[in-house]
Amino acid sequence: MTPEQIAALPYRPNVGVMLINPSGLIFAAQRLDSAVPAWQMPQGGIDEGEDARAAALRELEEETGVPPALVQVVAETDGWLTYDLPLELVPTIWKGRFRGQKQKWFLLRYLGRDDQINLEQEHPEFSAWRWISGDEMIAAIVPFKRALYSRVVDEFRAHLA
Repeated sequence: MTPEQIAALPYRPNVGVMLINPSGLIFAAQRLDSAVPAWQMPQGGIDEGEDARAAALRELEEETGVPPALVQVVAETDGWLTYDLPLELVPTIWKGRFRGQKQKWFLLRYLGRDDQINLEQEHPEFSAWRWISGDEMIAAIVPFKRALYSRVVDEFRAHLA
């Protein structure tokens, strides 16, 4: 695909979840499909006709085993944030239909215990997890998502450690 063809593609609608513990640290998980350190926050696509908040709660449970009863919705981004995939990844991710993602982010406070987080789900995405600071989260994300993660951390910083 040429850069011009890629630039004409739409963004994939998506949600992101910043899950924080009572100390204001962020849940970060290591991607299962990456041989190099690739820590991120839970995120996923929005199903047809699905509300963004419902998608965020569904994705969190699908990826971490944390049900809606164990979180409190604290905030959400004012609008949608976007990121572009590196050009070489566009043809292989999502079958080349999207240039990147537009995401609505939700800040959720975790009300459960650490032992209630379970990465062993039907379709596991993560191999490990930990609680980290906002600056550590920005440093841990893959470079092409770093600017977006900086914006999310800045928007929710008042609630972080």
